[in-house]
Amino acid sequence: MRKLAFLTATTVALGACALKGDVRRVEQQLLEMRQETARTDSVRAVLLDQMLELQRHFLDSLEILQRRIAAFQGDVRTDMTEVQRQLVQIQELTGQSQRRLTELRGQIENRSIEVGPAGGAAAEPAQAGGIGAQELFDLSLEQLRRGSPGTARAGFRKLLDDHPRHPLAGDAWFFLGESWADANPDSAAAAYEEVVRSHPNSRRAPTALYRLGLIAERRGDRRAAEVYYSRVIAGYPRSEEAQLARTKLGNPDR
Repeated sequence: MRKLAFLTATTVALGACALKGDVRRVEQQLLEMRQETARTDSVRAVLLDQMLELQRHFLDSLEILQRRIAAFQGDVRTDMTEVQRQLVQIQELTGQSQRRLTELRGQIENRSIEVGPAGGAAAEPAQAGGIGAQELFDLSLEQLRRGSPGTARAGFRKLLDDHPRHPLAGDAWFFLGESWADANPDSAAAAYEEVVRSHPNSRRAPTALYRLGLIAERRGDRRAAEVYYSRVIAGYPRSEEAQLARTKLGNPDR
């Protein structure tokens, strides 16, 4: 009996020890599972934050892009409106130039008809007096000042074709150059050269020569510009352009 009781007590004690060991293992496993779950949740939280941040960046970028597209579309519409407006202005100016050129030609033809019946002897003094040339010059200069350089050039060329030796020929060449000054410096320079070469005594000659210096200077050809300025001083020493040329050469008191 004692042996049986001892064995029973021993068995119960061993069972209790085994049960406690199992409980500890289970508790350890539960703790590890909880820690793993916590780590997983932490990683998920970090990933979720990153995804939300990326989403915010994407939405912000999308909004910026939409604003830029809207602004670009607005700029395009504005540019198209401006282009259309300029086209209308060009068409209007072209129409005005054509009408004015037609008027100029009509006036020239009428002047020829009025002078013609008087015969060769009467027609020659009229041409020598330069009445037709003066009117043509005035009309052409008016067109230039109104902003119609094409019509003005047509009138000046007509004057030069019909009256190449008229006292206003130098002025006509000069204002031909003025009509090209902004749009075509090469054509302007050619007209100014013609003033200096063919009409050196014209009142426009010193200005034309000075303009040639300015054109050369804008091209970066300082040496050529200095040559033109020196020619202004030498050829027309008392002119206003000569004083300007002296300033350009750095010797205003010379």
